[in-house]
Amino acid sequence: MENVRESARKIKIGTPLRFDEPLAGHTSFRIGGPADAYALPKTPAEIGELLSFCRSRHVPFFLLGGGTNILVSDAGVRGMVIDLSALCGISTDDRELSAECGSPMDKACAFALSRGLRGLEFASGLPGSVGGAVWMNARCYEKSLSDFLVRTEVLDADGVVRAVPTVPSQWGYKRSPFQQRGGVILRAFFRLEHGDQGLILEEMKKHMADRTAKGHFLHPSAGSVFKNNRDFGAPTGKLIDSLGLKGKRIGDAAIAPFHGNIIVNLGNATARDVLSLIRLVEEEVGSKLGFELEREIILVGEWTTP
Repeated sequence: MENVRESARKIKIGTPLRFDEPLAGHTSFRIGGPADAYALPKTPAEIGELLSFCRSRHVPFFLLGGGTNILVSDAGVRGMVIDLSALCGISTDDRELSAECGSPMDKACAFALSRGLRGLEFASGLPGSVGGAVWMNARCYEKSLSDFLVRTEVLDADGVVRAVPTVPSQWGYKRSPFQQRGGVILRAFFRLEHGDQGLILEEMKKHMADRTAKGHFLHPSAGSVFKNNRDFGAPTGKLIDSLGLKGKRIGDAAIAPFHGNIIVNLGNATARDVLSLIRLVEEEVGSKLGFELEREIILVGEWTTP
C-alpha cells in the first residue's frame, strides 16, 4: 500500500485523503478496523477522479454510504474507502423530489414533509443514506423505496453519468438492479403526491414512535441481520424468537432482547463477535427449523472466512 499511498497524495479533491482511518466511527454498528485510504469527495467529478485512480492502479475500493447494513471486519478494509456522505443536496420540482446519494434518508423524508409531499413517510427514522437505500431497495411498513422511485442518476464505469429509469420488473424485495449493474448511484428522483402536512407529520411520528418502542435506537446496530422469507411462514425475527435466542450474547455482541433479527453492540463488540453470533443463528435455524436464512448485512473488508 505504500506506493499507492504516495501516488494517492497527488489526487486533487476538496478534502485530503486520510490513511489508516478507523471505520468504527463511520458505521452504525460502531465496529470496524482501519481503511488503508479514506476519501470524502464532494462532487461527482471528484468521485470520478478517485475511481479512475483506483482502476488505473488496480486498487480495490469500497463505496461507503450511511454505514448501515454493513459489518466491517476488525482487520479493516484494504485499498480505498470512498465515503459518499458529502453529496447530500435535496431539492423538489412540483411533485418530484431529488436527493443526492449521501443524503440521510431521514432528512429526505423531513424535506418532503416541509414541502407538503407525501409518500416517503414510511421511511421516517430509517437509518442510512439515500444511495444505500436505493441500492438495497429499502423496505418497511409494507412499502419499498422503488414504489416511489422514478429514475436514478448513475456514474458508470466508463465515467459517464446516465439516467436509469425505474423498471418495476427489475426490482424486488430488498433487491435492485444496481446490485448486479454496478456504477455509483449519484442521485435519486422520487415521484410524490401533494398532501396535508399535518397528516404527513402524524404518520411520520407514528413510524418513529414504533421504531423507538421496538428499541431500534437503544444500541448501535445495523438493523435487520437477515431478510424475511414468506415461504418460512413467519418473519425471521419471530423464527429466531421461537428458538429462545433473544438475548444470546458473544462478547459484547447480543441478539437484541427486543427483536430476534437485530444484533446490537453493547459497548465493545468486535466484528468477530457479531459474525460468530450470525453463524450461530444460521446454524440453529437450519438445524432446528430446516430453513436457510439469507443475510441482509453485508460483510466488508478483510475476512479470513465468509
